[in-house]
This record gives sequence, structure tokens and C-alpha cells, in this order.
Amino acid sequence: MPEKPLKLFFDGGCRPNPGMMETAVAACGQIWHRPAIGHGTNDLAEWQALHDALEVATSLGAKDIVLLGDSAMVVAQASGAQAPGASFAAVHAKYQAKAASFTRVRIRRIKRAQNLAGIALQRTWPR
Repeated sequence: MPEKPLKLFFDGGCRPNPGMMETAVAACGQIWHRPAIGHGTNDLAEWQALHDALEVATSLGAKDIVLLGDSAMVVAQASGAQAPGASFAAVHAKYQAKAASFTRVRIRRIKRAQNLAGIALQRTWPR
């Protein structure tokens, strides 16, 4: 029987932009939150969240994964629909190398309101 694909929601951001980055990954009813991971931009934080999602998938032993994020740029570049700019070439190459260890990888763009990782990040912000 084929393995059921593991869905991983990912999101990253910083406040202000640029500023201190944080990421979140949601899968299997759990949240992996990494606050204060360094200074950068929202786009770089989104890439880091995608890398974090691959790490979570690896730790869970998944081989068939679906990555769900709301960053149009990151999803387009990671899927190959758009070439990464020079500033994201290294993180793109790192993604490709990590993704190669899986049997099947799909990446989809979802609406912000559907992104469980983004919702989890938002809940950590002061009101």
C-alpha cells in the first residue's frame, strides 16, 4: 500500500521587514516554531520556513510530501515555475539538495487564511 503524502504547512516572516526572522511548520497536528532565528527579510524567512518543513518531514520519516505555503515567490521558485534571483540562488540550491532525498515532493500555494503555520505564527505576536 503506498504511503499517504505528509502535508506540511510552512510560513516565515519578520517584524519589521527587514528584522528578526521567525518560522513555523505545521504537520500532524503539531507546530514547530523557531523564533528569533536571525536578521533578514520576509522572503528569506519564507525560504527558511520551507527548509524547516523539509527537516520536519525528514524527522517524521516521510518520503512523499506536500509543502503548503502562502508565499507566491517561494512557491514559484521552489517549483521551478520561476527562476530564483541572485539573492535567493543559494537557498534555492539548498532546497533542491534537501528535496532530492524524498521520493516525491509537491509544493502548492495556499491562501494566507488556510496556512496553519501562518496562523500559529500570528498567535505568537503581541496583541
